[in-house]
Amino acid sequence: MEIFSEPNINKNLSLALGYFDGVHLGHRAVIKSAVDYAHKQGGKSAVITFKDHPCCYFYNTAPKYILTRETRREKFADLGVDFLYELDFAKIAKLTAQEYLENILIKNFAPISISTGFNHNFGAGRSGNTEYLAKKSKEYNYIYFMVDETKTNGQTISSTAIRNFLSQGDIEQANKMLGYKFSIEGKVITGKQIGRTIGFRTANILYPQELIELPFGAYSTRVTVNTEQYKGVTNFGVRPTVSNTHQCSLETHIIGFDKDIYGQKINVEFLKMLRKEKKFNSVDELKRQIKEDISSSI
Repeated sequence: MEIFSEPNINKNLSLALGYFDGVHLGHRAVIKSAVDYAHKQGGKSAVITFKDHPCCYFYNTAPKYILTRETRREKFADLGVDFLYELDFAKIAKLTAQEYLENILIKNFAPISISTGFNHNFGAGRSGNTEYLAKKSKEYNYIYFMVDETKTNGQTISSTAIRNFLSQGDIEQANKMLGYKFSIEGKVITGKQIGRTIGFRTANILYPQELIELPFGAYSTRVTVNTEQYKGVTNFGVRPTVSNTHQCSLETHIIGFDKDIYGQKINVEFLKMLRKEKKFNSVDELKRQIKEDISSSI
């Protein structure tokens, strides 16, 4: 997959439009629509999105994302997207729907098709929508695919709903909407090595600041180390029983694993929340609880 930060002349593409934070099941349906049509026509597909969420422009504040930019790119590539355009929203924010469609999409890409979600809006004042794209399809000679809402348990899948589930610690419901496991990836760093003093070595990685923050607590996880997967128990929080600081840490005890992996990249997939973080009366009480957490994760 080739990645661009500016539009360029790249004709006859099948386009998927949207921000696609999370690349959840609803997003995947939109992208799959574009990729499948491109394959059917023997052409190429592209995702047209933005480097940063539009609310960064409108409200001068960044949302808490579901995916890092790097992981979002990986999800696009895994879906078979040929080209990714991460545009600067500030440069097109004042364009009308007609200007954006004609001067950006048609002029540069001459799309054979355009796919969006059912609630897609674009252009200054949100003047463009699905009806507008359908209406203009004959004039500009593209096929328009509006992908209906995707639901799970009767609830419409959306990035907002997923963020709410994650912030509440309802990992299982978030994962159902995502279609994969919410995860954190990073290089193992040297921590305070408290875990080994109480008999439970941990692999510590930094929690990306741009991601939605989970509630402090213990989680059942699946850990990938050098393509091998292991069961784990991950604690995210401030470790009130053994630490007097308020610095957050993400520490994972990899069950049945005892190798030195400092500096190596690992991926921690969250399966479910086991309990909220609490201050135990003693280290022995904490150790008993960790053993119970491990038993719940095996």
